[in-house]
Amino acid sequence: MTDVMLTVYHLYPDLLNLYGDRGNIIAFRRRCEWRGIAVQVREINLGERIDFTDADFLFLGGGSDREQDLMAEDLSSRRANLRDAFEDGMVTLAICGGYQLLGRYYRSLSGRVIPGLDLLDFYTQAGTTRLIGNVAVGISVPGRIVHVSGFENHSGQTFLGEIKPFGRVLSGHGNNGADGTEGARYKNVFCSYMHGPLLPKNPALTDYFIRLALERRGRDGFLAPLDDGFEDAANQVMLSRLKIL
Repeated sequence: MTDVMLTVYHLYPDLLNLYGDRGNIIAFRRRCEWRGIAVQVREINLGERIDFTDADFLFLGGGSDREQDLMAEDLSSRRANLRDAFEDGMVTLAICGGYQLLGRYYRSLSGRVIPGLDLLDFYTQAGTTRLIGNVAVGISVPGRIVHVSGFENHSGQTFLGEIKPFGRVLSGHGNNGADGTEGARYKNVFCSYMHGPLLPKNPALTDYFIRLALERRGRDGFLAPLDDGFEDAANQVMLSRLKIL
């Protein structure tokens, strides 16, 4: 596929990089390049003019409250363009604070309601207990369920409306520690609380995102197999610790 180039937008890399989540970009790019798929990574900072519909893969991470406030203010002026890209099938991964921002609102412990971008049907409210630790989730990809591992650390509790979860919790807390859901999915937008970073730990998930990006461009989504022995072994160790296997 040497004639294919995928464009990756990494939003606010200088602000949002908790728990090494930049590794999601690295994993996506490397697994493309190992197959001869060229990747252009564009780092998008506050105030830059962009058109989201030009991106094949968008990554939005999490940060501190101050950093997320800056991100929310900047993205609010781009809301319509981001919505159009979602509807057009842009592949998106939003982690933790980036996930929460795409929803309707965040309600603090004091009852203050902080508006989100209201692009996806869910809301988040502050909890009194922090949800933290290793997590395993069953996620549906075409033809099978993959067991994905990651690390969660959030006090916000997210509740889904008319939107599908990213997956079902096998071990850990997930969205709110109560209903067994983890993350959210709308079209090719995937939201999750799983750090880790997520994609290097779970190559099947990374390849799924690559296929979706290629198919959106009208290309064959076939990917040549790679030797994932190291990654799979590491994932199996964590799943064993969480008593999933």
